[in-house]
Amino acid sequence: MWHDDILGTIGRTPLVRLNRIPAGLPCTVLAKVEFFNPGASVKDRIGIAMIEAAEREGRLKPGGVIVEGTSGNTGAGLALAAIARGYRCIFTTTDKQSQEKIDVLRALGAEVIVCPTAVAPDDPRSYYSVARRLAQELPNAVYLNQYDNPANTAAHYATTGPELWEQTEGRITHFIAGAGTGGTISGTGRFLKEQNPDVKIIGVDPYGSVYYKYFHTGEFDENEIYPYLTEGVGEDILAGNMDFGIVDDYVRVTDKEAMQMTRRLAREEGLFVGQSCGMAMAGALQWMQAHRASLTPEDVVVLLFPDSGFRYLSKTYNDAWMRDHGFLAQVPEMSTEQVLAVRRRSRVLAAAPTDTLAQVIERMAEHGISQMPVLEEAGGVIGSLTEAHILNRLIQDPQAREAHVIDVMGPPFPVVPRTLPLDELSARLEEGNGAVLVPVDDEPGAYEIITKSDLISALARAGRNGNQG
Repeated sequence: MWHDDILGTIGRTPLVRLNRIPAGLPCTVLAKVEFFNPGASVKDRIGIAMIEAAEREGRLKPGGVIVEGTSGNTGAGLALAAIARGYRCIFTTTDKQSQEKIDVLRALGAEVIVCPTAVAPDDPRSYYSVARRLAQELPNAVYLNQYDNPANTAAHYATTGPELWEQTEGRITHFIAGAGTGGTISGTGRFLKEQNPDVKIIGVDPYGSVYYKYFHTGEFDENEIYPYLTEGVGEDILAGNMDFGIVDDYVRVTDKEAMQMTRRLAREEGLFVGQSCGMAMAGALQWMQAHRASLTPEDVVVLLFPDSGFRYLSKTYNDAWMRDHGFLAQVPEMSTEQVLAVRRRSRVLAAAPTDTLAQVIERMAEHGISQMPVLEEAGGVIGSLTEAHILNRLIQDPQAREAHVIDVMGPPFPVVPRTLPLDELSARLEEGNGAVLVPVDDEPGAYEIITKSDLISALARAGRNGNQG
């Protein structure tokens, strides 16, 4: 069995369970990994769909020219389809896109025009305006306009949505994705809600895009628009394909959070993916942690990961670029093991699930500590208690002192290996209520704890030693 051309391999991408990053959450978290498409992104789905729609409408004729504004991935999807159908491609893009994306488009035979990012959408220099102008000036040319082209949304309604429903056997309860043109989240979300209206659709936006505020307030605020580095998501316009009516909630993520999470997906889950995947993961984690109380083991949360990490080798996966943008701190070459070595080692004091909150408070006061993990008898980490968590609980219910720990505990502190690099340790401390646990090599079920103050002490000591040298 074979395909007549490369277009036959589009779609039917796998779902992969995420294990380490969402550890401790009660639900199942899956990723729809779209770099398995032949053009290495989700945009392959809409490339052929928009071309076929233009052919049916008589706008695209044999030997025609396809013109499109793209951040790179849609261009690759269109170029693949154009090769199979015999069309010429001219793409406009912005100067913030990675060189790898531009090189891919040119390798696929497309002409690429790079336009400035920091201009208004209606500026004649913008990549939107240049694409429209070229389509008007060139003979037998068509501007496909992925932002307003209904074939974009229809492609995901016909493929991505049904695939997720089938792959989860109808168990999907949440769909989380970034949005640029809006076609992916709108088409997929509409199909899923038609199967089960209770499926939650959550959008993730970068800071600098208008979608987050527009969803929550209905206001298109130009003051929200400013340059950001995460590629392929967010907008400075309201794309016609973006259907806010099917979205249940929206969160937003900084460039730093997106870039660091992208690297974590590679190192911790084995998923070598692009920036917008890291953004989706960071936003999903933010939303799931905020709604942890409503999540259950029966919930199946699916994230859409749009593309491959190979398009960001000169950026997200380049240490110099990450440091230049403040995403990778210039810190001493240290590991978790070395952080532990600068202070007196001690086994962590832990609470048992059957302890009362009053017992834990007394123990924390006696030893002068502000946080405590909750361990099962066999040593499994099942939760945590911090001063802030306890205070909030007692304010809500003064009788909670007599409650058992298992009924009032927070999410568990992350468990990290002793070899974890310092930059990743810092990121895990931010996510883990200010503490992480490190297994003791020769004592199964025993842990040491690292807090933010421990990390500060280790860095200060490294700094003193460096100055003395």
